[in-house]
Order: sequence, then structure tokens, then C-alpha cells
Amino acid sequence: MTAARGSELARIELLSAVLGGGASADVLVGIGDDCAVLRPVTEPLVWTLDAAVEGVHFRRDLLSLEDLGWRATMAAASDLAAMGARPLGLLAGLCLPRWVSDDDLTALARGQRAAADAIGTSIAGGNLARAGELTVTTTAIGTAERPFPRGGARAGDAIFLAGPVGLAGAGFRLLDRGLLATSAAAIAAVAAFRRPIARIEAGLAARVYATAAIDVSDGLACDLAHLARASGVTAVLDPTTFVDPTLVEVAAELGVHPLDLALYGGEDYAVIVAAPPRAYLPGYVRIGGCEPANAELGEVALVDARGGLTPVAPRGFDHFG
Repeated sequence: MTAARGSELARIELLSAVLGGGASADVLVGIGDDCAVLRPVTEPLVWTLDAAVEGVHFRRDLLSLEDLGWRATMAAASDLAAMGARPLGLLAGLCLPRWVSDDDLTALARGQRAAADAIGTSIAGGNLARAGELTVTTTAIGTAERPFPRGGARAGDAIFLAGPVGLAGAGFRLLDRGLLATSAAAIAAVAAFRRPIARIEAGLAARVYATAAIDVSDGLACDLAHLARASGVTAVLDPTTFVDPTLVEVAAELGVHPLDLALYGGEDYAVIVAAPPRAYLPGYVRIGGCEPANAELGEVALVDARGGLTPVAPRGFDHFG
């Protein structure tokens, strides 16, 4: 007996076919049962939940459904990276409007599967529901030997960055303006927007030394301000260390300042780590340091060309701002 095409049961079977048999050995029971079952662990568990809502987090005219599946999965997994966690498994809640066909659902699931495979885990289960707008909600579960929160940075710590900042924001602007991505820099920017990477390995590499960490989802200035505020420090950045040549090139094509993209672009899913200055952090670049909290400078400041300090407004994406 087969399920009717397009029915809930048929779509669960479709998702099981696309998502089942993933890379994670931590999942003992996966899609198709009432609950996923994970292998027992001895380290602290960390878990997070992230929603991607059409019209708020994404626009379908800028992304394919496969891109959406990838982005939604990586956005949730990036929170694990910021805690120094190894993924154990993912759960996905899909709210589907009537226009979503079985082919559309297959494309979405393919993006989720590709992202899960890329970070060495799998989609272990989830939920399906009818809704007026397309929404993908992802729960990521991991384990961390020593989770590091936002509030542990100390004055005297250095600030390190893994991954580029500003490129995803540049990619969004290119697509939003309908500009063709023909240069290598523009192609890299569009790829950074459509296919971001959760930097799991970078998070794991920081486990020994990190005092605090956060991922860059709402913009470098905004997210670093969260870390600085929670830690009671002022973060002082050298802009020459995180504005790379690719960003400079694509910023020129857009007619915007590359520093604005780097500070406020958002959705890069890079990882910021505070750690002692002598820490060995492969894959990271040192971009600044933590100083005692300074009310005049605020949470984040930049070193200018003459060695002075300029406060940075911690603006970024805010759902309720």
C-alpha cells in the first residue's frame, strides 16, 4: 500500500529517502519514528534552534530552494561552532505553503542533506505542517568538552576571527540590485551569501584556549558588541586585519566602503574568539584585543590610521529594532 502523492505520509517518505543514511554515527533511530534517538555521550550537551522565515530571513527570488535548505542548516550549526561543539544530529521543522510541490520539497531537502554531510552529521527527524509562508526551523544538537559562552572574555585577551566577514552582505547586495556576478570577487560574494559554512572545525580548534566566542550572523559590529557587553570589556579592532582584497574588490563594484560591509554585512557565519594573545589557533586571524570597559568608546572601537580609537555603532540585524 503506497501513500497518496503529496500526502503527509508520502512527504515523510520522500524526506526519509533524501535525508536518511546521513554521515552521523551518533543517530541510532532517525526519520520515521516518533522521536530521534542519539547515542549516549559523556560530554556536556549543547543545542540550539534557528528559524528561517520567508520574507524575514530569506527571499525566494534570490535563492533556490536547495540554497535555502543549505543556509537554514548551516545557520543553526554555526551556533554549535561558536560553542566549540561537535554536531550529534539535526532536527528540521518544515512549514509548507500549498505551492510547495514534491519536487520543491526534494530540492529543499537536498540542500539540507548536503549541508549536514558537509559538517559530518545528519538530519535525524523533524516535523511537517501546512502554513501560509515557507519556514524552516532547525534544531542542532552537539557535544562540547568545554563549551565557551559569550561572557568569558577578559581585558588583555586577543580577539581572533575564523572566516571572512562582509562577503555575504556584498553577495546579497549584488543579487538585490540584479547585478551580474562576473568577476571572481563577485562570484565569491554570491557564493558566501547563498552557501555559507558553519565553521565547526574552527570552533573545535579553539577549545583549548577560548575564553569566549560568538558567530557572526547579524554583523561583526553587532555580534562582537554582544560578546563585549556580556564580558564587561571593550573590543578594539584593527580594520586592516579583517578587510581582505576580495571584499575591497567587490565593494568597489557596488560603490560602497568595504569596512561598512565587513562591520555590518551579516550572515557570514564566521567565528569570533577571545583568547590569550599567545594562543595557538590554526585557521584564525588576530583582529584586535579586549580592553577594560570604556563608557566613552562603548563595546566596540576601531584603531584609526593615526593610532586613535573611534567608537563603532553596534548596529546590525534586529528582528524587533
